[in-house]
Amino acid sequence: MGFRVIKTAIATLMAIFIADFANVPGANSAGLLAILGVDVTRKRSLKSIGARFFASLLGLLLAFGIFYVLGFHIWVLAIYILIAFPLITRAGFKEGIVTSSVVVFRVFGGEEISWHVLLTQTELLIIGLGSAMVVNFLYMPKTEDKLLDLRRRVDGSFSIIFQEIAETLRDPKHIWDGKELTKAGRLVDEGVTTAGRALENQMIAPNEAWTVYFYMRKQQLERIEGMLELIAQVYQQMPQGEIAAMLFDRLSVDVNEEEYTGITEQMLDDLEQNFKMMELPSTREEFEIRSAILQLCRELSLFLDISKKNKTPIQRIAEQQVKGN
Repeated sequence: MGFRVIKTAIATLMAIFIADFANVPGANSAGLLAILGVDVTRKRSLKSIGARFFASLLGLLLAFGIFYVLGFHIWVLAIYILIAFPLITRAGFKEGIVTSSVVVFRVFGGEEISWHVLLTQTELLIIGLGSAMVVNFLYMPKTEDKLLDLRRRVDGSFSIIFQEIAETLRDPKHIWDGKELTKAGRLVDEGVTTAGRALENQMIAPNEAWTVYFYMRKQQLERIEGMLELIAQVYQQMPQGEIAAMLFDRLSVDVNEEEYTGITEQMLDDLEQNFKMMELPSTREEFEIRSAILQLCRELSLFLDISKKNKTPIQRIAEQQVKGN
């Protein structure tokens, strides 16, 4: 049983009890309106309930006019739909079309037009949708633990991917099924969705840190896919491949850090300087492989730039650790 179902049950009972206590006719209708008003986040709930309320008022006014002129006949409902639905949509309350239809059909069933009927339907709207809003705002499930777990799993998948890249650079015959890449993509997408939902539940001073993190990982996945295409071009063992493998060994550790250490970046800078000092390739095969490794380092640099932009840098620690090595 989902938590939304529990919230819906509570909101429904609350609406019915309040309407019954206030002696508002049709208390069960307030419960139905509460069911329609329950949503998954606070911000979405506020927007949805506002749209449902104003769409219902607009629908009631239109229905009163149409029923007054044409009477209470089944075919008149079709006229109402043809007129009301486009107007409600144009007014920006499209989400409230179903709720407004429930209210209008209730008026149609009573076959009465009066200020008392209008007041009663408005009271039911306030009680039903209000109960849903109260329940939505009182409690939303906390997602912090889930987000932390997703982050650890994403970082762990990235770490394995970099270990596999390092192993392939050392031994081009190494076979890897790439399942961690698929897993990482699925976890990142889940993280983006969960972080967005958590952000919509923060009405005051929203914290976008989780959203930034998972979008960062989404961008980096694209860079990793580019790396894997280049790895496929490294079909022979090369000294440069062994040196580049050390970068990915280091990155498989750094990727689990919350801060940007800068260690891999400094190692990459040193490697690129060493590349410039090396003798030129003597064969076409060597040229192609070294070119692929160099491009791999460029992709790695782009990957690190994304981390550096979105993570808190601790450059001093990085410098100390590099010097220590």
